[in-house]
Amino acid sequence: MSDADLVALSPLIVVAATSITVMVAIALRRNHGATAALTMLGLAAALIVLTLAAPSESSRVTPLLTLDPYARFYIGLVLAATLATAGLSHGYLEKQRVHREEYYLLLLLATLGAAVLVTSGHFASFFLGLETLSVSLYGLIAYPRVRPASIEAGVKYLILAAVSSAFLVFGMALVYAQAGTMEFIRIASLSGASRPAAETTLLLVGLGALIVGMGFKLALVPFHLWTPDVYQGAPAPVSGFIATVSKVAVAALLVRLFTLMNIHGYRPLLLLFTTIALASMVVGNLLALLQNNVKRILAYSSIAHLGYLLVAFLAGGPLGMTAVTFYLVAYVVTTIGAFGVISVLSDESGDADRLDQYRAIFWRRPWVSGIFVATLLSLAGMPLTAGFVAKFYLVVAGVGSTLWLLVMTLVVTSAVGLFYYLRIIATMFSPEGEVGEVRPTVSSVSLVDAAILAVLSLVLLYLGVSPAPLIRMIQAAVVGFL
Repeated sequence: MSDADLVALSPLIVVAATSITVMVAIALRRNHGATAALTMLGLAAALIVLTLAAPSESSRVTPLLTLDPYARFYIGLVLAATLATAGLSHGYLEKQRVHREEYYLLLLLATLGAAVLVTSGHFASFFLGLETLSVSLYGLIAYPRVRPASIEAGVKYLILAAVSSAFLVFGMALVYAQAGTMEFIRIASLSGASRPAAETTLLLVGLGALIVGMGFKLALVPFHLWTPDVYQGAPAPVSGFIATVSKVAVAALLVRLFTLMNIHGYRPLLLLFTTIALASMVVGNLLALLQNNVKRILAYSSIAHLGYLLVAFLAGGPLGMTAVTFYLVAYVVTTIGAFGVISVLSDESGDADRLDQYRAIFWRRPWVSGIFVATLLSLAGMPLTAGFVAKFYLVVAGVGSTLWLLVMTLVVTSAVGLFYYLRIIATMFSPEGEVGEVRPTVSSVSLVDAAILAVLSLVLLYLGVSPAPLIRMIQAAVVGFL
């Protein structure tokens, strides 16, 4: 391994070193504030190192990892999202009766696994990164051990992850049996629709199993079993982390692998992805209409949003890949902001996730409610928000590739989704209820929480008004990959 390879790997090395430093610091002395500060400093240092490593010419570090502009962009997105999550977690954990310090160790390890995923160019690194991420998430979901719902959510996620890993390993085995290699680039060069039918069938079955495994990780329909239960039972910051960082990592890998494979040359796979996209958009939005729990609403909303994302992925080409990446950025900023509001309004009795807890909350917490309104409107795709520009790009990419059924489904289900977002907003702006009703949560908001939510809301509005700088950055990263 050369010096250039070490420079390219430096962001991952910094995150790994931070996790070890945090572990040693916890062993020496427990201090929640110091542990949170050390975690955030390590993540900030990794972001700084990432910008310094960007000019590096090294793009492949052994056959396992690919450090190209595409991977660096997604590493930056993962680190920024984790930094915001760590900051929001501090105020949340201060109100919980648990040992707080180990939480940050698990968060760093999950981040390392996500970063390995987005740089993977080999099935071995793919699986190692995925398992590092998943095993850390088991602990994060079940972290509040005094809550039965959290333990239940952790067990359910463990079962889902085990099923997902089984499909992934089986798919990898079939692809390896066909191609004789586990490197993405070599698999793509050896595969092709012109090969004999028996060989193509074996490859398609293997790739189909990989799609099923990734479908569980992305919570796409019909692989969304228990996903809302996991979101509801996990701590609010962890729910936001699952909805953003873990899904961004898997989505980035899915785009890399199947773009290299030239998925448009395999009609069965196109049909499979199209079916999953349609089902996710329809089922996610319709089931969200039936929920009275805010975290479950956001869970079904995330299922629908990943279905939207597949529209641009199936469109392909530079425009489709740009749309995918911009949509993920907008989704991350918006979703962390939404779960961040839930986090700051939660207390030691539990998360502020029941819809009736938000009744008339605007009159008690106007600025927090305003941020929540902005995130919900962005998720709905309303103008002047990042979500509007992101959905516009999806529609343009879909129309450009004549994916009319997918585009029409996207438009119609987005209109349906507007109803349950407006339902939450209407509840927040409703008049004060009678004495004896469930009162809205009014716990204090720390300075760190307020700063993070303010930054997220400003980024959300900035991307909705002036998306051009980010689009140019994305295009530079995507063009090199394509």
